[in-house]
Amino acid sequence: MQADILTLEAKKAGKVDLPAHIFGLEPRADILHRMVRYQLAKRRAGTVHVKDRSEITGSGAKIYRQKGTGRARHGSRKVNLFRGGGKAFGPRPRDHAIGLPKKVRALALRHALSAKARAEELVVLEGTDMAEPKTALLRERLASLGLGNALIVDGAEVGRNLALAARNIPNVDVLPVQGINVYDILRREKLVLTKAALAAIEARFADAAGEAKR
Repeated sequence: MQADILTLEAKKAGKVDLPAHIFGLEPRADILHRMVRYQLAKRRAGTVHVKDRSEITGSGAKIYRQKGTGRARHGSRKVNLFRGGGKAFGPRPRDHAIGLPKKVRALALRHALSAKARAEELVVLEGTDMAEPKTALLRERLASLGLGNALIVDGAEVGRNLALAARNIPNVDVLPVQGINVYDILRREKLVLTKAALAAIEARFADAAGEAKR
């Protein structure tokens, strides 16, 4: 598999080989679905909390005598039956994260990359160096590349000028290669990898290449 290397000025700068064990898989929707669920569940705060009857401020004395009033046999104003009382079985702080094996998570990332390559929604850039952080200039260059809705993945560090120029453009995300993930790849129409990002991804999945040859 090969892909054209483009510059930010939409000019060709050669070709690059795309490893089949990363970009040539048959995408499986079930694995991608499991990974997206895993990511979205993990990012939930889980901080919702309501007071139960033990946390309501008020007297613990019996509100009126047990017999002779003709009313129900209540013992506390703090129960959920009364206005201002505690909530029965209300939500409590908890961790919403679900488990997913590390190998499945790694496989899901390769399937997401393969899905973009198969759909011809993968763009390889020579680099993202910009002389100055100008949003209008970056928007113009992205438009010439046909990138109106894209995730741009750079090397170990995102260039400061690129990060500043891109942060005010809707539907364009910029990440360092360490932050690449399935959810962000799938939520954008195009995936843009720099040569540095591509090299880092190949190094990350070097072990998978050996397994694929067996």
